[in-house]
Amino acid sequence: MDTALDTDKARMSLEDTKRAVVSSSPPPNMEFKALHQAHRDRWKNTDVSMCRHSLSFHLHHSLRMEFFASFLYLLEQIPLVKLFAVTCEKIKGEKYFYYKAQQFYEDVEPSEEGMMGDFVEISHIDLEGSRNFLSRFIGPGKAGTKCALDCGCGIGRVSKGVLLPIFETMEMCDMIEAFLLHAHEEYLGDDADRIETYYCYNLQELTPPSRKYDVIWMQWCACHLTDRDLMQFLVRCKNSLRPNGVIIIKDNMARKGCKLDPIDSSIIRHLDIMKDIIFKAGLKVLAVEKQEGFPDAIVPVWMIAMQ
Repeated sequence: MDTALDTDKARMSLEDTKRAVVSSSPPPNMEFKALHQAHRDRWKNTDVSMCRHSLSFHLHHSLRMEFFASFLYLLEQIPLVKLFAVTCEKIKGEKYFYYKAQQFYEDVEPSEEGMMGDFVEISHIDLEGSRNFLSRFIGPGKAGTKCALDCGCGIGRVSKGVLLPIFETMEMCDMIEAFLLHAHEEYLGDDADRIETYYCYNLQELTPPSRKYDVIWMQWCACHLTDRDLMQFLVRCKNSLRPNGVIIIKDNMARKGCKLDPIDSSIIRHLDIMKDIIFKAGLKVLAVEKQEGFPDAIVPVWMIAMQ
């Protein structure tokens, strides 16, 4: 009997020892969680505080670019995947996506060469195509000619060559103050007197006046808005149209899916994806036309009229 009791006590003592060892050991994966937290702390302020010439920074940058490539693959497979979730990183109080575009254009010269980059020689072809497309929506029973808004206007190249010859007054919007100043003081000449307002705003922050415009023109600026912000801006533009007014987008369109340009921080969407965004904004597409006469090396440019 004593021997059995001694055996039970030994067994209980062994089990108690095991429980004590287990309770004093770290939970499963604790060391991995600690490593993960250390990694997060390491990379938290990479963009603003770490040496940009270090091997670690370049490794981190490569990983981020691979992530963007994977996300853009999803964009090609699933139309209207919202970019907001990816472009919400904050730098100096702005989304990284928008901050990069702002930085790019602050270094651009306020001139036609600056606006057109290496393709200034096709500016006249671009303006002629825009005038012909716009003429389809102006006239009796169509849009009036009282006032137009030029979004992402730059120095006013489109305002001067397309819109001012048609409309009595205009308003212009661009995020770069130097472009607007050059437009008013030099580029537009006497026509500057017919510009009612210059808005120095990012389009994602602009709410145009209601029921004011016969035409809202957006050229090479929709690509600088995330899907969500573009859709919401189009909704606001819809509320800014006069009776029979139209919104016209003229922009680069991807041959397939979407492509991110990390240099000027822009998104080139396929035409079908752009149509989906327009549809979700509650607008109806009136006409679609490809800009002809551009070199084959240039990404296709399409014009879309909607109301």
